[in-house]
Amino acid sequence: MCDPCVINNVKERMLRESHPSDRISNRKNSISSPGPQTLSKGHNIVVDLTHTLSPDFPTFPGHQQMFVRQTVEYSKNGYNLFELRYEEHVGTHVDAPLHFSADGCTVDELDIGHLVSPLCIIDIRHKSALNADVAVEIDDIETWLHEHGEFPENACVSMLSGWSENLGSDKFRNTDADGIQHYPGFSGEAAEYLITQTAVASIGVDTLSLDCGANQDFDVHQLWLPSGRFGVEALANLDQLPACGASIVIGAPKHKGGTGGPARVFGLL
Repeated sequence: MCDPCVINNVKERMLRESHPSDRISNRKNSISSPGPQTLSKGHNIVVDLTHTLSPDFPTFPGHQQMFVRQTVEYSKNGYNLFELRYEEHVGTHVDAPLHFSADGCTVDELDIGHLVSPLCIIDIRHKSALNADVAVEIDDIETWLHEHGEFPENACVSMLSGWSENLGSDKFRNTDADGIQHYPGFSGEAAEYLITQTAVASIGVDTLSLDCGANQDFDVHQLWLPSGRFGVEALANLDQLPACGASIVIGAPKHKGGTGGPARVFGLL
C-alpha cells in the first residue's frame, strides 16, 4: 500500500499539470532560467519596443513623473553626469504583481525566464480606429488561437492598437472634460481567460494602461497582477513584428521591493 503522503503528492502534481494557469513559475530572483527555444536558433531582426523616456513623456495621472538634472558638466569637470528622478510607472515600463497586491512579487523577484519569452501580438487596430474605448476581448483571443495555434508557455501576449502613433499629441492620453481617459486595453474577461485557460506569463499594451483608459475600476490590474503575472505598458513598434514567431526581451529594473519601473524592451525575429 502506498504511503498517504506519496499519494497526496502525486495527486497534487497531477492537479497542477491539469491546469494551464498553474504552470506559471513562481521562482524568485533566480540567476538562470530557461528562455524560449526560438532564441537558440538565432535572430535576424531586432526591433526596439521602447519609447524614449523624457520629462515630458505623457503619464497616466497627468503630472510629470520623470526629472533630469545635470550635476557634473564636461566643460568644468571633464565629464558629464545627470541625476535622474522618476516614479516607477512612467514611459515604457513593467507592472510587477506588487503594484496591485498587498504582498505580490516585486520587480526584482520576477522570474528572468519570463523576461525573455515568446511574443504573441493581438492586432485590434481595425476596432480602435473606429472607437477609442475598445478592448482585447475573448473573441479576439480565440480568433488569434484559431489562426496561430496555442500560446507558447510563459508567452507575452501584447495588444497592438496602433495607439502609440498618437504619442506627441493630447490624443495619447485622450482625456475628456471629466478627466476620464479613452484608449484601448484588455478587458477583464480577456484577462481572466488568459489566467485560467493559458500558461501566459505577461501581457503588454501600446497604451498607458493594461485596462482601457475609461475603466476606472482597473479590472485587469486587479485580476492579472495578483495572479503572479506581470504587465508591460506603453510599448512601441509592435506593428514591425508578426503576430507570432518573435521573442521579446524585457529589461526590467531590479531595485529591491519595487512595484515596477521603466524597461528597455526588444523584439527579436
